[in-house]
Amino acid sequence: MALRLDPADEYMHELGPESNFNESMYINVFDPSQGIGGFFRMGNRANEGYAELTICIYLPNGQVAFMFKRPKIDNNDEFNAGGLKWTMITPFEELRVQYDGKAVLLDSPKDMADPKRAFTENPHVSCSADITFTGQGRPSMFGGEPDTPHEKPGEEFARGHYEQLIHGVGTITVGDQTFTIEGDGLRDHSWGPRFWSAPFYYRWLTANVGKDFGFMASRVARRNGPGTRGGFLWTEGKMHYCNHVEVSTVTEGVEAYHNQVNLKIRTVEGTEYNVKGEVMNLIPLRNRRTGPDGEEFMTRISEGMTRWTVEGVGVGYGLSEYLDQIVEAMPVGIDE
Repeated sequence: MALRLDPADEYMHELGPESNFNESMYINVFDPSQGIGGFFRMGNRANEGYAELTICIYLPNGQVAFMFKRPKIDNNDEFNAGGLKWTMITPFEELRVQYDGKAVLLDSPKDMADPKRAFTENPHVSCSADITFTGQGRPSMFGGEPDTPHEKPGEEFARGHYEQLIHGVGTITVGDQTFTIEGDGLRDHSWGPRFWSAPFYYRWLTANVGKDFGFMASRVARRNGPGTRGGFLWTEGKMHYCNHVEVSTVTEGVEAYHNQVNLKIRTVEGTEYNVKGEVMNLIPLRNRRTGPDGEEFMTRISEGMTRWTVEGVGVGYGLSEYLDQIVEAMPVGIDE
């Protein structure tokens, strides 16, 4: 199976006929000198008439500024809705993310487990961001669109998908606080039909240890079948693919949120890294949706800003994203 990734893929793709066609961009960043970071996501679902907009800012004092909404759209011409705008400047090298709107300010980010209550009982403040992100060109890109379909009908999550480690510089304002930030992170871009219920669970782990070392490790479990394990490691200006990923997790509370992550990754060349993650702050998000066969699903996506210690390399930062289907009020991947 060959992958295609062209400069044109940095822009919008033709809107497919599927009712759940999704095109999305996501980016995260963390400034360790100030202890501030976060992520931005825009997912266009033009055939359903809306975009999914997510803004999440982890503040140095432990608060989180968060916004999710579904602004109306009727085409897939751009990522620009609800106050969030993405501008591609140079494919594989530079893009700009801007936001101007509101956010709910959470003293206890885990309150978002009940979003209606969290949005009602917490203050809403003005929030803006203007950040320019740069990457290290085509050699630093991971992924693309396969030349043959790789997902079964009803299990689609992304027809095409790629990722890249990046560096971000700009400003974030939350209420009366303005931060000039500089830090590292990761971005991704995907397109095609998407069911949030397609994975049984997954662990998506991203890290930067300065500008010269970083990784993405992925474990995706399917209801039927072994799922996948993989990712990449970027070091000394080169991409190394990973074919072995082991994840074990220490959870906390009756909700079983991930608190510590133990990770082992191995490149195809045989180099192995042991990594420990400590979740510094976590916000649980959810998606309720009817599957292709009419079954109702509740998906939890726990977003942890994480401090990573890579044995023999150093300390870095990034996101640990845990997606689980919720069955009988518990996340299905709790035992891994």
